[in-house]
Amino acid sequence: MRSMLLGLLAETSLHPGIGQVVGAVDLPVAREKTTDYPVIFGSSLKGALRDRAEQVWGTEDERVKRIFGEQESAGAIAVTDARLLLLPVRSLSGHFKWLTCPYLLERYSRDLKLAGIEAGDLPLPQPAKGQAVMNRDHGENQTQLFLEELSFDVILDNLTPIVESISSLIRYASVRERLVGGIVIVSDEEFAYFARYSLPVNARNVLENDTKTSMNLWHEETIPPDTLFYALLFERSGKDGLLEELEKIFRERPYLQVGGNETIGQGWCSIGLRVSRGDAS
Repeated sequence: MRSMLLGLLAETSLHPGIGQVVGAVDLPVAREKTTDYPVIFGSSLKGALRDRAEQVWGTEDERVKRIFGEQESAGAIAVTDARLLLLPVRSLSGHFKWLTCPYLLERYSRDLKLAGIEAGDLPLPQPAKGQAVMNRDHGENQTQLFLEELSFDVILDNLTPIVESISSLIRYASVRERLVGGIVIVSDEEFAYFARYSLPVNARNVLENDTKTSMNLWHEETIPPDTLFYALLFERSGKDGLLEELEKIFRERPYLQVGGNETIGQGWCSIGLRVSRGDAS
């Protein structure tokens, strides 16, 4: 059974929403129930993949029907939720940093094994509260790191194996190069704080045409550009070869629009692919 990791690096803000709720933010982003991390649910991602395939091949193309299914039959591929791996956070110490945490790296490592992708054993640094692990070759002169309003003591470690593994999910070499010095690992608890409170919340409005008075003001949460998600795609048993057809679409033009607000430019991701040629186990 062939499988693939689909890396989604946000090129514009994302809004994988859950509809309107009662609270300070009218339109929040979707979040995992247990971790509270932002997520792109598999149903939403599969719909975006189907829409892209229909744009390229046509709505009635047999490949679309076989890969994604019809009302009376299941499709040839299984699509998981797109999980958070790197979250960009403002830094008063310089350019933004890509944050991750031990739990996300451990989950990513398990997902690689699930997809049948050989990755070896990734190192899993365990920073204490108030510590930030940075790549040894790019933080020699830094002892303190400021992320948003919080201060961290810098711990240097060899993060090259982690960077190399994650880089396979990122399409562009320039971004991969920045990741070498931009990745930061903080504790699970502190990452959860940033994942909850550092996302942008934008006020949007509808104006009456003649008087320009407000008719409907609302607040909408978004996921910032440069956030990295990944999802697993599996061929179902007996459906060999169809995942490769889907892969060709992104080899030719590596972009996908996911979530809401397409007409105001949100939801665009560049796609990186990491393919397993063997059986997933």
